[in-house]
Amino acid sequence: MYPQSRQGWFTPLVHGVVQQLGRWRQLHRQRMELARLSDAALQDIGMSRADVLQEVERPFWDDPLKK
Repeated sequence: MYPQSRQGWFTPLVHGVVQQLGRWRQLHRQRMELARLSDAALQDIGMSRADVLQEVERPFWDDPLKK
């Protein structure tokens, strides 16, 4: 379908984009789960409600692990 030279860069590019979108979706889900934890559960993991609010307000692309 595509010339060989186009396949050489196009497929890895699409794969990378799909992976990045998946990572951003994962971060969003994790932050929303964190926001749903009770204050007691947050205390158990050493976080305050203020810590959670700060984390939830981060943009989806702000990845602490830089994956």
